[in-house]
Parts: sequence; C-alpha cells; structure tokens
Amino acid sequence: MGGARTWAFRLLGLAAVALGFVGVFLPILPTTPFLIVAAWAFARSSPRLSAWLEAHPRLGPFLRDWREHRAIPTRAKLLAAAGMAASFGLILWRSDSWVLPAASAAVLLTVAAYVLTRPSGPPRPLRGRPAPLWSRPRTSTGDGDDGRGDGP
Repeated sequence: MGGARTWAFRLLGLAAVALGFVGVFLPILPTTPFLIVAAWAFARSSPRLSAWLEAHPRLGPFLRDWREHRAIPTRAKLLAAAGMAASFGLILWRSDSWVLPAASAAVLLTVAAYVLTRPSGPPRPLRGRPAPLWSRPRTSTGDGDDGRGDGP
C-alpha cells in the first residue's frame, strides 16, 4: 500500500509541476498554487524531487516564502485576482440564471480574500532600534533646543 501511495503522491507532484510550468506562460493559469501542491506531494513521496523543487533558482524562493511565512508574491496575487475577475465576468456573460453567478461569486470572493490577505513576502527587519511606545517625539529647532522645555 505504501508504494502505491508514494507513486500517487509523486504523480500528483509531477502533474502539479507541469500545470505550474504552463501557468508561467499563461496568465490565466496560476503557477503558485500548483507549485505548493507539488512541494506538498514531493515532501511525502520523493526527497530528491522535493529538494530539486526547493533548490530551483526561480521557483524555490516562492516555495520557501510560502512554507516559512505563508507569503504569496504581489504579482501572483494580482494575476490571481485578475483571473478570478475574468472568470466571473465570463460566468456572468454566459449564465442564464442567477444561481451559478451567485455560487461562483461566493467561492471566488472567499478565495480572493484569502489570497489577497496573505503577506507578500517575508517580514522585513526593523531598521535601527525602534522607539519605546511611551517616548514622546522630540523636535529640533536647530538652535540646541530639543523641544523638552528644559533649556540647552
């Protein structure tokens, strides 16, 4: 049973990589979700393919950002939102009833909300030392007065 399961995960991962590769060239097909599925499937079936995907110069950084920070690049978010909007427009145009557009809108809005609320990258480090929350801002007039009213 384990061998068949391993092959099923490996096949799923390879199919997801193929769809992700096609998505690189077709803006309507998302790349990121397929690569996330491929990384998940390879982690369960093939350490070699998992390492290859994670070490890939173009794809690896996106996968590491997702694994470590659950981050989706801004470009991927915009393409996903545009694809969902275009799909919904097509559904509205071709639909004869309100049921399919209403169901599609519920699903697409839920997915769009999830995708658009993910961080766009890893958290950025703070520059310098952050000021304590209780400190007052200091003003400078350039004449030695630091704005505290206690003289130079």
